Amino acid sequence: MKRLSATQSEKLSAVQNNRYFSAVDIEILNDLIRHMALFQFDRGETLFLEDEPSKGLYILRKGSVKLYKLSPQGREMVMKVFQEGATFNEVPVFDGGGNPVNVAALEKSSVWIIDASAIRKALREHPEISAPIILNLSKNLRMFVEMVEELSFFQVSTRLARLIISLSDQELAGRGSHRLTQNAIAARLGTVREVVARSLRELERSGAIRASREGIEILDQDRLSEWANQG
Repeated sequence: MKRLSATQSEKLSAVQNNRYFSAVDIEILNDLIRHMALFQFDRGETLFLEDEPSKGLYILRKGSVKLYKLSPQGREMVMKVFQEGATFNEVPVFDGGGNPVNVAALEKSSVWIIDASAIRKALREHPEISAPIILNLSKNLRMFVEMVEELSFFQVSTRLARLIISLSDQELAGRGSHRLTQNAIAARLGTVREVVARSLRELERSGAIRASREGIEILDQDRLSEWANQG
């Protein structure tokens, strides 16, 4: 981790474009950015670990990160992959607890961190800014409810089809830091590599995709959508 220099205008622009603070008065923001810093993380570097005290709210300026949990046996499950512009680690900022997940950089990434105590102080002094925070936390809750639903009710082949549909062209092609290994896919689906390999073969046999070491090619979007909508 390396701290980077940042101007006041850069800090202000970052919070004004953030979903939690876009409607907040500039006087409040000017006080908040006094407790804000920019850091750089190398590929594979850990931003923070589960159960550690939270440093604050993270805003991804550039790059990508993964939020993940580890089983007692050390198996990784990726909860979410965030690209630039995303905000994460909200929960411990507002409840005062430890970090709920681990986070690591998937590529060289720069991240804004706003001190948690400064945000809580702003909420106490200006309760009107809590409305957009409640709205966005509710959206996050819905996202994780949907994730639990997928893990509970849908087969891996269905979840794999949904994942493939959601991937960008760069991710599908496996370019740069976005190389798609079966282990990486398994981590994102909450399963193991052998099950992913079997599900990939199922999708290939149906004519929906073509998988190779380089990446995944969608051959039939309609057929892939049928897989994704299976109950």
